[in-house]
Amino acid sequence: MASPGSGFWPFGAEEGSAAAESPGTARAWCQVAQKFTGGIGNKLCALLYGDAEKPVETGARAAPGAAEARPACTCDKKPCGCQKAEVNYAFLHSTDLLPSCNGEITTMSFLQDVVDILLQYVVKSFDRSTKVIDFHYPNELLQEYNWELADQPQTLEEILLNCRTTLKYAIKTGHPRYFNQLSTGLDMVGLAADWLTSAANTNMFTYEIAPVFVLLEYVTLRKMREMVGWPGGCGDGIFSPGGAISNMYAMLIARFKMFPEVKEKGMAAIPRLVAFTSEHSHFSVKKGAAALGIGTDSVILIRCDERGKMIPSDLERRILEAKQKGFVPFLVSATAGTTVYGAFDPLIAIADICKKYKIWMHVDGAWGGGLLMSRKHKWKLNGVERANSVTWNPHKMMGVPLQCSALLVREEGLMQSCNQMHASYLFQQDKHYDLSYDTGDKALQCGRHVDVFKLWLMWRAKGTTGFEAQIDKCLELAEYLYNKIKNREGYEMVFDGKPQHTNVCFWYIPPSLRSMEDNEERMSRLMKVSSVLQDIMQRTVKPLQAGNRQNDLTGHGHLVIFWQMTPLWSFHCRLVWYHLTLVSKFGTPWDCHISRALTCTVYIYSSYRELQSLNPACATKAQ
Repeated sequence: MASPGSGFWPFGAEEGSAAAESPGTARAWCQVAQKFTGGIGNKLCALLYGDAEKPVETGARAAPGAAEARPACTCDKKPCGCQKAEVNYAFLHSTDLLPSCNGEITTMSFLQDVVDILLQYVVKSFDRSTKVIDFHYPNELLQEYNWELADQPQTLEEILLNCRTTLKYAIKTGHPRYFNQLSTGLDMVGLAADWLTSAANTNMFTYEIAPVFVLLEYVTLRKMREMVGWPGGCGDGIFSPGGAISNMYAMLIARFKMFPEVKEKGMAAIPRLVAFTSEHSHFSVKKGAAALGIGTDSVILIRCDERGKMIPSDLERRILEAKQKGFVPFLVSATAGTTVYGAFDPLIAIADICKKYKIWMHVDGAWGGGLLMSRKHKWKLNGVERANSVTWNPHKMMGVPLQCSALLVREEGLMQSCNQMHASYLFQQDKHYDLSYDTGDKALQCGRHVDVFKLWLMWRAKGTTGFEAQIDKCLELAEYLYNKIKNREGYEMVFDGKPQHTNVCFWYIPPSLRSMEDNEERMSRLMKVSSVLQDIMQRTVKPLQAGNRQNDLTGHGHLVIFWQMTPLWSFHCRLVWYHLTLVSKFGTPWDCHISRALTCTVYIYSSYRELQSLNPACATKAQ
C-alpha cells in the first residue's frame, strides 16, 4: 500500500467522479477525521494507510502550526479556479505536490499558504511598532531549533513551519528603521519580479532557453550604457553576482586586452602586472587580483585627500615608479561613491592619466552609479564616459532587490573574446537566429541567474523620472542630517563640508570626552565605542545598524557605524531625529563604563512616494 508521501493517489476527488472509489477517498476521510477527532484522526488515518505503528517524522523541536482550512473544490477546470479543498498538511509531503498525479489542488493550496506567510512578513516589515530583528546569538538559535538535515522527509505542515520560523528570525530589511550599508528596503514591484523570475526558473546562457529575459538584458544594458555616456549605448555588458564579481570581470578583461596570450598560456607568459586604486576603494579590487593570480601585492593603493578622493598626482607618481621597476601598469580602478565616505574620485583627471600611459580605466560605481539617473547629481561622475568599463549596482542606490549588479564595457566583442570557450554542445553555430543573443559564452558562469527582470520591471513602473526623484530625495535628506548635526552638542563631523553622497560621517562624543584634549588617548577611547553601542541597539531597540573600519595607508583607522537612513519609501526627517535621539540615549548611560564615541556613516534613502507623503512642516525643515 502506498505511503502518505508517495504522491500517486488522487487527492480531493470531485463529486460523482470515478476517482471517488480510489484510495484518495481514504485520504479525504482521514482529513475529516483529523479535523474532528484530533489525535484519534491520526490513528485512523494510519490504519487506513496500513502503517499504524509508524510514528510521524519530525525535524523541528518547536510545535508545528495548525494548517488552514479551505472549502472543497467543485469544478472540472485545470488549474481550478474555485476555492480549494480543505488540506491537512500533517499527512502530505513534497511528493504530493506537482508534478504528482492529481497534485494541482494540493500544490495551489500549499503555495497560497506560503504566499500568505510571505505577505504577513511583508506587511509586518513596514510596521514601525515592531522590532527590526528578533536578535539571537548564533549559539542561541542553534540550540533553540533543530536546523539539521535528516534522512526522512518532513511533512508539508513542518515545511510551512520552517518557513515561518525562518522569517521570524530574519532581518526585516524593509523596516522603516533598518539602516544598513547594503540592502535598501523592499520594493513591491521588484519583489513581484523576483517571484516571477523564480517561477520561470531558467538560465541566462542562451536565447532559446530564456528568450524574453535575454532580450530584456540586452535592452537594459544598452540603456545603462547610454546613461554612462557611450554614444548610442554602444559596447557590451553583463549582469553578474554582485559588484565584487563585476570588478573582477573588469580586471580580467583589462588584462586580456593588453596581453591576449594570457588566456592560453597563463601569467607565466606575461610581465609582472600592477593595478592602481585608492586607499578608500572596495576590497574587491584586491580580491579580484588574488583570484586572477595577479596577487594582492600588485595592487598599489593611491593616497586620498581629506574627503576620501583619490589624488591624481599621487596616482601618476606611483605609475612612474612601477614602470621604473619594470612592472606593467594595466588597470586603474577609480571609485564613484566609496563605501565609507561616499567619495567620488576625480574621473576626468584620472582619465587623462590613463590615456597618457595607455592604461585601462575602470570605474567602480557600484554605490554611486545610481546618481547617473539624476540630472541634479550626475555631474559627480563627470568623466565616467571616458572609462573602459563601469560597475553599477542597481541593488544599492536604486533599491532593486538583491542581487542586481551590471558590468558595462565600452568595447563591443571584447568580453566575448576574453571568456568564450566555444563549447559546441551548448553554443551551436547552426542555430536559426542571431547568435549574439547567446550570452553564456562571454560569461564566467554557465548557470546564470536572471537578475535583469526586477530592474527592468521597476524601471517600467517608476520611469527614469521616478528613480531620479527617489535619488534626489536621498541626497536631500543627507544634507538635512548634515545641517542638523554639524553644530549639535556631542557630535563631531569626520570631515568638513556637505556630504558628496548619502554618507554622513560623524562621531558621537559622550559627555566624559567632550572636554578632553584631542590627542591619541582620546582617539583610542573613541575607537572602542561603536561595536558596543551597535550591540546594545541591536538587542534592545528597533533600529539596526552595522559597522566597519576605515583605514588609511598607515594602518590607522576609525570604527564606523553604517546607517541606512531609510528603507526607501518610509523615511523622512522625523526619523533623522529619532535616531539621533537614540544615539544620545544609549551613548550617555554607558559613558561611565566605556567612555566611547560613535562614528557614523549614514546612508539615506527615500522615494517619490515619500516625497508626496511628508508632513508639510517636516518637509519645510528639510529644505
